Amino acid sequence: MPSIFPFTAIVGQDRMKRALILNAVDTRIGGVLIRGERGTAKSTASRSLAALLPHVKVVQDCRFGCDPDKPATWCTECKERAATMKKLPETERATSFINLPVSATEDRVVGTLDIEKAIQKGERHFEPGVLAAANRGLLYIDEVNLLDDHVVDILLDSAAMGVNTVEREGISFAHPARFILVGTMNPEEGDLRPQLLDRFALSVEITGIREARDRMTIMERNIAFEKDPEAFRQKWQTKEDELSQQIARARDLVDQVKYTTRDLLSIAALTASLNVDGHRADMVILKTARAQAAFEGRAQINDHDIALAAELTLPHRIKRTPFQQSEMTTEQLQERIEQLAGQPMPSDEDGDDDSENQKSEGENEEKKT
Repeated sequence: MPSIFPFTAIVGQDRMKRALILNAVDTRIGGVLIRGERGTAKSTASRSLAALLPHVKVVQDCRFGCDPDKPATWCTECKERAATMKKLPETERATSFINLPVSATEDRVVGTLDIEKAIQKGERHFEPGVLAAANRGLLYIDEVNLLDDHVVDILLDSAAMGVNTVEREGISFAHPARFILVGTMNPEEGDLRPQLLDRFALSVEITGIREARDRMTIMERNIAFEKDPEAFRQKWQTKEDELSQQIARARDLVDQVKYTTRDLLSIAALTASLNVDGHRADMVILKTARAQAAFEGRAQINDHDIALAAELTLPHRIKRTPFQQSEMTTEQLQERIEQLAGQPMPSDEDGDDDSENQKSEGENEEKKT
């Protein structure tokens, strides 16, 4: 297996790395779209993130990597096995990295049911697709803007729902499809339709680094990696392990991160003041802010978490005129949140109770999907 460039050795591009890490902390966020010029470490960062993610516990011999601790999400095969076995055997596997080719068809993505075998022999035979291989891993799509719109829609639906269901001639098969979705594109080659653009939870615009010293560091590290990949990885292994453990801890903590009614009002006021269409952005900001707090080891979100989340959530959703600046900085967003927080809002005396109710409702909604 070829050596993979260490994630922690990537120079700069902090916003891109943060978006990837937060999706790794909570795969329910809904993926990230990275837009930028060639040669800016888009694919390198995605592949190296998958390499440092903690191993996942799976049902042994399951073709879809079902989580043994979450029977409600099991594939059709695991549910049938569980009916005849007291306990399904478990094992561990590395987080998968799946690269989807631009030429991928719908059948290649979702998988296929053998109708002929079902009719002739009464057997249900399902051939897994890309979504099965990507479950509980990272699905990477280079040049996503060149992929068929229908296929992109299927991928985004699966990323949001966490399940892939294939139905043919009255025969149905379902399996979990919870993955970190990373799409990259060069805007010069055409953009995504607005409807598809909005479906990506987070978006990052990146460019090549302009600082000469940083560009020199990039060259030095790449030369060192090409000369002796294993020695270079060993040099960075401590930092890789530290980040991997931090992500693992954050995954355990993220569902316990609390928020108050005032936090929800801050998010709603921010998106309303920026004329953001729909409500998807509000939910994404909340999920991302919770992931940010968990990554920092905290069990309560704050205004800075909301600002950091908004910085990744809003760039591709804000309507801009030709004379408006393209992005708002974290500092500008936090300042706006603080300004909005200073305006009269409903009483927050029972904020903690409300936050727990909201948290429970949100989790129940996610379980339904």
